[in-house]
Amino acid sequence: MLNGIGEKLERRIWQSGILTWKDFCECNEIEGISADRKHAYDDQLLKASEALGSRNAEYFAAMMKRREHWRLYELFKEEIVCLDIETNGYQHNSGGYVTVVGLYDGHECKTFVRGENLTTENLNRALYGYKCLITFYGSGFDVPFLQRSFPGVLFDIPHFDLCYAARRLKIEGGLKKLEVMFGIDRDENTRGMNGYDAVRLWEEVKRGNLAAKELLLKYNKEDTMNLFRLAEILYEKLKDSTGIKTFTRSEKVYGYR
Repeated sequence: MLNGIGEKLERRIWQSGILTWKDFCECNEIEGISADRKHAYDDQLLKASEALGSRNAEYFAAMMKRREHWRLYELFKEEIVCLDIETNGYQHNSGGYVTVVGLYDGHECKTFVRGENLTTENLNRALYGYKCLITFYGSGFDVPFLQRSFPGVLFDIPHFDLCYAARRLKIEGGLKKLEVMFGIDRDENTRGMNGYDAVRLWEEVKRGNLAAKELLLKYNKEDTMNLFRLAEILYEKLKDSTGIKTFTRSEKVYGYR
């Protein structure tokens, strides 16, 4: 979170017994950090503590590098939302458009369909109040496609992209492969389906096929719900990869407490 502190220095700080923001600020000297920089870091951590106390997720989204947003998952896990979109199969600048947007927060699924309720206003209303966005390759596809299709839709909260999380862990494959790898099952009606099937189903929906619409929405719903389960799995693996559990099993590492 602090510029100039990478993973190697982070581990050295943990090794010295400094595990929380409060530990850091109360320590007069830290090896490898000058007095001036330490003072600046203390100020940043105090501001971060205030932001965390007020549940200001946008603050962390703006001040942390995107590749480290995964670290915020545990802080905001009760207020996350999973997002997945379907399209007609074309690029946005070649006639492509969003057909379905699915959202899931662990309790409720919300679905937005082109020509029915899929608008900027409805999306912003549905996304409002969440503190962390979960997608699979959403930073490369879903989010930019939505922003081009619906100018004004807001994505100003931390973004935990599970595709890049898996790559960081050297786990290869798309969402469906990871689901199989980690024992996340699907309904027999959607098992084996992929994005090409979603495009084909949309063509049927346009012809008035209600059964195709039901299957398309079910497929999208399972995508978003499975993101929720996969996020917890990949978060724990990423957390393990930092080595923090070598130093503590109980302290809240990222909180100012």
